[in-house]
Amino acid sequence: MIPIKDNVPTRSFPIVTVGLIAANALVWFWEVTGTPVEEDVFHYGYYPCTLAGPCDPRVVPPDHLSWYDGVFTSMFMHASWLHIIGNMLFLWIFGNNIEDSLGRVRFFFWYLGAGLAAAFAQTFVTLQFSDPVGSSIPNVGASGAIAGVLGAYLLLLPDASVLTVFFFVFFFIVRQLPAYLFLGIWFVFQLWEGGFAVLHPQTGGGVAFFAHIGGFAFGALTVTLVMKRRPLRPVTQWTRS
Repeated sequence: MIPIKDNVPTRSFPIVTVGLIAANALVWFWEVTGTPVEEDVFHYGYYPCTLAGPCDPRVVPPDHLSWYDGVFTSMFMHASWLHIIGNMLFLWIFGNNIEDSLGRVRFFFWYLGAGLAAAFAQTFVTLQFSDPVGSSIPNVGASGAIAGVLGAYLLLLPDASVLTVFFFVFFFIVRQLPAYLFLGIWFVFQLWEGGFAVLHPQTGGGVAFFAHIGGFAFGALTVTLVMKRRPLRPVTQWTRS
């Protein structure tokens, strides 16, 4: 299930959203052109065990960043082309309308706050239910912060439409889905997969599902407290997102 675009215009060019995409892209190109990506991930990723150890020395390198550095650097790190392309696609489609509602400066700091909330949600679950090996898996990616954007979008624009591609084994279909259905399916998937990965995060394929859940909850709970104005209403003519 891949979103293509929505039908909600904005009042102005989403410079912060585009800037965040550019920053993530620049970091990714730095990752793939320098040392191996895995080495960068292990050095600049965020480790839940650094907040409340112990860390497994067989997994965590001795030169890893502190938790308060890693929690920020990890928001701009990615592990693969699919990882960054998927994240940036979601940010591009849903971020502009939340930026339009919050204002540029407020949106930037709120976005970082969503990333922090996501990281700490994953940390809490990991430290409560996993072992030192599980808490020593590096977390990287913008998806926690972007999940905050999705939670905010669901609250502010549930009646928007999202043009969506559904991929099956040998074919695909394109359908318009209401935002509440698209984002509801996405959130239920995070809960479902997170339930399998809660005890052993390594079984989740390296995906921090509870970071997604925490970020989403943060976005839904806080957006009305910080927004400056309502976003524009959906239009019948499709627009870029």
